[in-house]
Amino acid sequence: MVIKPTGTNFNFQTKSESQVNGVAVFIFILLMLISSGAAVWMALERVRVLWIGLELLGLNIIGLYVLLAFKVAEQWEKAILLRLGRFVSLKGPGPFWIIPIVDTIPAWIDHRVMVTSFTAERTLTKDTVPVDVDAVLFWVVWDAEKAALEVEDYRAAISWAAQTALREIIGQMELADILVGRARMDAELQHIIDERTTPWGITVQSVEIRDVVIPGALEDAMSRQAQAERERQARVILGESEEQIAASFAKAAEAYRNNPTALHLRAMNMLFEGLKERGAMVIVPSSAVDTMNLGGIAGITAMGDMAQRIDEAEQGE
Repeated sequence: MVIKPTGTNFNFQTKSESQVNGVAVFIFILLMLISSGAAVWMALERVRVLWIGLELLGLNIIGLYVLLAFKVAEQWEKAILLRLGRFVSLKGPGPFWIIPIVDTIPAWIDHRVMVTSFTAERTLTKDTVPVDVDAVLFWVVWDAEKAALEVEDYRAAISWAAQTALREIIGQMELADILVGRARMDAELQHIIDERTTPWGITVQSVEIRDVVIPGALEDAMSRQAQAERERQARVILGESEEQIAASFAKAAEAYRNNPTALHLRAMNMLFEGLKERGAMVIVPSSAVDTMNLGGIAGITAMGDMAQRIDEAEQGE
C-alpha cells in the first residue's frame, strides 16, 4: 500500500510574516524624502545641527514604524495576530496595524475554496482486487482561528485525512460497486472527511473520484466477459426471433389448411418471384408441379429467358 500526497502545497503560511506591503514601503520612502529635504532646508537656513539630527531621527523612526507595523490583508485572507505568543484577534481583510516586536503574524488563512488532489495506490478492495484511485477534494476554511490554533498544518492534515478516508472506503467496497457507484462513494467520502476536519474549522464541500485504475489482466478478463455477455444476449434474441417466426408460420399453415386454392396461389407467387431474378434456380416439390402444371410454366419461362439471352448476344456482335 502506498499513499502519496499530490497537488498539495504544505506551506502553512500564504505570506511571509516579515513581508511588507507596497503601501508601507511607499510611506517609508516618502518620509525619508521629506526627512532629507527638511535636513537640506534646515542646513541652508543654518539651523542648529541638534535640531537637524532630531528631525532626521524622528522621521526615520516614524518611517520604520510604518514599514514594520502597517499590514494589508487581501479580501480573501485573515491574519492570525499573536501578542507575546497569545492569540489576540483576527485581522483583515484590508489594512491594519500591529505593534512591532510585540505582535507577530504566524499565519495568513485563505478563505477561498481550495482544491486538493489525493491518490490511493494499489489499495485492496473488499474482494481483494488492487486498484489505484485518484480523487479531488473541494474544501474551505470557515473558522480561521481554529485552522491556525487547533492543527499544526491544516493543509497537510486535510490531505492526509482525505487519503486515509479514501483507503477505508475502498477496503469496504467491492470492485463492481466502486466502478458503478461513484456517486455513493463520493458522498461517503465527503461525510467521513468533513467529520474529521470540522474541529479544525474546515468544511468539505464535495469530493469527486476522477479515475479508477484496475490491473491490466483483470481489465482484459472483464472485457472478455462483457463480450461474452453481449454474444449470449444476441443468441437469446435470435432464438426469440425464431420462435416468433415459427409461430407466424403455424398461423399461416392453419389459414392454408382448409383453402388449397390460396395455397396454390401463394406457391405460384413464390415461384414467380424466384424466376424474376436472372440465373435464379428454384426448387419446388413435385406435387406442386403436378397439381398446378408448374412444369409447363417453368419451361416457358426458361425458354423465354434463353431467347432473350440469344437476342442480346446477337446485338452485341
